[in-house]
Amino acid sequence: MSGNGFTTCLWFDGEAEAAADYYLSVFKDGRLGRIARYTEANPEQEGSVMTVEFEINGQRFVGLNGGPQFRFTEAISFQIDCADESEADYYYDALTRDGGQESACGWVKDRFGVSWQVVPPGAVELVSDPDPKRAARAMAAMMKMKKLDVAEMRRAADAA
Repeated sequence: MSGNGFTTCLWFDGEAEAAADYYLSVFKDGRLGRIARYTEANPEQEGSVMTVEFEINGQRFVGLNGGPQFRFTEAISFQIDCADESEADYYYDALTRDGGQESACGWVKDRFGVSWQVVPPGAVELVSDPDPKRAARAMAAMMKMKKLDVAEMRRAADAA
């Protein structure tokens, strides 16, 4: 295997460039790459954006304007491991703004339909606690939440 990692391709219906601009506005560590346009080989779309390359937080993406055939589902999501509670709040709010929506257990769907898991520090440790009863109480609390509240998960884990 090469050491180049992976590039995630996201299929859009004409919104690839808008999506790249949006993600670059949400994630502060990002950059725009090449933009390729459809040629006369596809006369229906000639001149329109075919692909947009961009990078956010070190992850490479290609946005492809492939048409309406495929839509995003929650079966694929991107996990954002946040450094602190304020960063988790920022991403949760930014990704649900302007047409995004909350889901359950820290998951959100952005306005393009891409799913994200916003994970504040401590959440994973609580639900994977070596004490199965503590982990189960933390998990039960988390299952009732939309936005993760680690303090509440910790209170539930500590309850006897």
